[in-house]
Amino acid sequence: MQIDFSLFLQLLLYILLIVLVIVFIVLGIKLIKTLSKVDKIIDDVEDKMEKADNVFGLIDKTADFASNVSDKIIAGIFNFVSNIFKKKGNDDDE
Repeated sequence: MQIDFSLFLQLLLYILLIVLVIVFIVLGIKLIKTLSKVDKIIDDVEDKMEKADNVFGLIDKTADFASNVSDKIIAGIFNFVSNIFKKKGNDDDE
């Protein structure tokens, strides 16, 4: 009983190909599950970024309002002080 060597190699090759296909199928299924989890995480991060963007927008608007108010107050003080010095300067000229 002699085993044909080419038949043995073909049988071994087919078995290895079947194992390789099974491994690829399992890896594909795991990859799909992993991508699903990553997609959920990305959606969660996007939602949190939108909320953070809204908060930062509110902070930016508040800072702009405070800047405008402080500019108006400083301009009013500057005008008041400059009017005082103008009146004193006019009194000295007379």
